[in-house]
Amino acid sequence: MHTKQNMETLSPFRLAPYFRTRPWGFQDLAPWYDYRTEGEPIGEVWLTGEMCIADTGPLKGLSLADITRQHRSALLGTGIREKEFPLLVKVLFPKEKLSVQVHPDDALAQQYGEPRGKTECWYALDARPGATVALGIRPGVTVDAVKDAVQDASLESLLEMVPVQKGDMIFVASGTVHAMGPGVVILETQQTSDLTYRMYDYGSARELHLEKSFAAMRLTTPAGKVPPRKVDGHTLLIDERYFRIERWPIRPGTAPALGHPLPVVQMLFVTEGRIRISGEGFTPFAVERNQIAVIPSSTPRWTLVSENLT
Repeated sequence: MHTKQNMETLSPFRLAPYFRTRPWGFQDLAPWYDYRTEGEPIGEVWLTGEMCIADTGPLKGLSLADITRQHRSALLGTGIREKEFPLLVKVLFPKEKLSVQVHPDDALAQQYGEPRGKTECWYALDARPGATVALGIRPGVTVDAVKDAVQDASLESLLEMVPVQKGDMIFVASGTVHAMGPGVVILETQQTSDLTYRMYDYGSARELHLEKSFAAMRLTTPAGKVPPRKVDGHTLLIDERYFRIERWPIRPGTAPALGHPLPVVQMLFVTEGRIRISGEGFTPFAVERNQIAVIPSSTPRWTLVSENLT
């Protein structure tokens, strides 16, 4: 049991998802989540939002914001200076084209008094044939041409369109002009930040943030598809400054070599099946498809096994 005397050690826990309304979402998230609404559509399911609640273990009932505030070093690791949980992981369900946006880097965000910018990556949980995302400005296009295209509603013609297939990993560096479209279900991992500057919205009446968009925009960035790399029986999908994401195939009844303590917090997202996490000092718990578990940096050895679904 977690007590104040041994608060340097935290047990793993599962987080309950938080469903966010968005005008471009769906009212029924089946088969991804057993969630239906008659009101505003749901476009995003936040998995590590500050309002997400731990629903297992000694920390059950606390929000991730509370856990981070009360046990920051034990949760995140002593090497992380962030006061907030550093990464926001969410699943996006775009039913229509999202606005064309750009996010600032850390330096620009801090000029505006914000703690950090927003770099993110997208993992395609699903993609219909022909699905694409807009990722950056086409080569040779000038800043003035982008500004003119925003004014005359032709910006889409200047965007680099990237085809997306299930299993693709896409890096979206800060400064990249980008837009997501229908036909994909995206697992997004981003710096914990809400700094989104809307550059273009297809003629809608929503507010644009043109001055900040052009200040944040970079004509060339390292954004793009990231080829997977095989590493010791698993796949390294991306390894950037803010996040490292791996894909582990787990067969029923097997226990992969995932249970070693690390000096930073880990998150486990289940794409298929169900896993069970166990270890000394906490009650074992299951993590179902499309749920997430948090492994604090201070967790001693733990074990993960895949369970047969019956």
